[in-house]
Amino acid sequence: MTSHKTAQTMKPATAAKKLGVYLQATPAEFQEGAVSRTELNALQTDPPAWLVELRRTGPHPRPVIAAKLGISIAGLARGGVTDALTTEQVDALKDEMPEWLKKER
Repeated sequence: MTSHKTAQTMKPATAAKKLGVYLQATPAEFQEGAVSRTELNALQTDPPAWLVELRRTGPHPRPVIAAKLGISIAGLARGGVTDALTTEQVDALKDEMPEWLKKER
């Protein structure tokens, strides 16, 4: 008996998480289809223009925002940050350094 290998696929949300991007900001074709392991590897090694731009300017998912601010995801929630933020918004938070951010750091 020979077994046929099927390509491992993942939901777009899982692929977006692995790529460190906010799913709702990705192109519709990415959001609507399953992503194979091969496609994910290709996106990681040779990212298309939309992925490069999304990683550079955002909006970013909470884990990325937390890392950029040097705090935990729970710290973001305590600070009232529940939505995705752009790089510009994250930089503004760093410049303003609100009290909750000082406390979380």
